[in-house]
Amino acid sequence: QKLLVESGGGLVQPGGSLTLSCAASGFFLDYYSVTWFRQAPGKEREGVSCISPRGSATDYADSVKGRFTISRDNDKNTVYLQMNSLNLEDTAVYYCAADVKGFTTLDPLNTFDYWGQGIQVTVSS
Repeated sequence: QKLLVESGGGLVQPGGSLTLSCAASGFFLDYYSVTWFRQAPGKEREGVSCISPRGSATDYADSVKGRFTISRDNDKNTVYLQMNSLNLEDTAVYYCAADVKGFTTLDPLNTFDYWGQGIQVTVSS
């Protein structure tokens, strides 16, 4: 079965850090670009960060630039999202999505081949 599985979410205080992982199962993630999305209650899904198949290209939403870092380890079939200086507005369900076309895009309307099930990140004091 071909899956993307997110992990590493949870509850963190403002100013804290978390690292999310997106692990692929049943297929080789190094052929795919990967985008992290998030969706807060009552809000539209937002593209947060993306990375090309080899990791040579990345992009970030303005709201997370300088605070979040995306990376990948293709030997481990995993993409990471390091999130620092978290604030209340970062609270959301975070999803990863993989695109075999290899485009780095933050557009949630892009056609992705696989989506993870989502993981909750809550920033609260």
